[in-house]
Amino acid sequence: MNAVVLSAGHGWHNAELHRAFAERGHACALLPIARTRVAIADGRVRVENSGRDLAAADVVLVRIFPRGSLEQTVYRMDALHLLAAQGARLFNPPACIERTVDKLYTSGLLAQAGLPTPRTVVCERADDALVAYAELGGDVIVKPLFGSMGLGMTRISDEDVAYRVFKALEIERAVYYLQETVAHGGRDVRAFVLGGRILAAIERSTRDGGWRTNVARGGQARAISLTSQQIDMCLRAARVVGAEYAGVDLLCGLDGAQHVIEVNGIPGWQGLQAATGLDVAGHIVDHLAQCALP
Repeated sequence: MNAVVLSAGHGWHNAELHRAFAERGHACALLPIARTRVAIADGRVRVENSGRDLAAADVVLVRIFPRGSLEQTVYRMDALHLLAAQGARLFNPPACIERTVDKLYTSGLLAQAGLPTPRTVVCERADDALVAYAELGGDVIVKPLFGSMGLGMTRISDEDVAYRVFKALEIERAVYYLQETVAHGGRDVRAFVLGGRILAAIERSTRDGGWRTNVARGGQARAISLTSQQIDMCLRAARVVGAEYAGVDLLCGLDGAQHVIEVNGIPGWQGLQAATGLDVAGHIVDHLAQCALP
């Protein structure tokens, strides 16, 4: 198998993937996604990177979708869609990445599919955000529309602070994504879905009893087994966004109600691997190799 990993550098996840491919006798090229180039001539479209025709690879893993200008974001998605239209095997598919890099798109699709999610309001005027803040009970999590690892998230439970934050975001011409704060005792669940099954799951907890549980932001993790209800919710959430692999985050409120918080179509697994001892990259490569068999 000849694989290409599109990323932005030589981080831990890329090193793990490169190792897993090499151990199984597969070629793996790590290429910077920002060097992707689309050439159109003589009725043909060629999507390439660093002089390499990406359509010739057996599989293309998109390991990052970096923030950028509107034009850069649209261009990157266009390139992936054109590559998929040529029959290239992308993991995850472009449609999934498009749905999951955008929190509004993800939340809307989950809700339309009947999956329980926290009450959410998205708008683009500071005054409307203040109205939504009150509607959601005066205790909200404000999240960037695009983002991961808990970066840029802010909890607001004071009206004066809400006014100042929303007015500051107005200068940036930001979109306001407000989600009600669900009391959860400082714990949530991350399930790793691969090929229509749960590979592993962890419970994440805060070190200080706060609300932010992301391992990348200092949270702790331990391996757990999911209930049948949680398994069903996670697999349904992955199917809704069209993900072959995904990190699905669940929140259990103090009242026992389960919520799907997020579906990450380019998930990390460093914390999950440390807590479970699984070779996640190896499982990903084995899945890709199995799918590539004639």
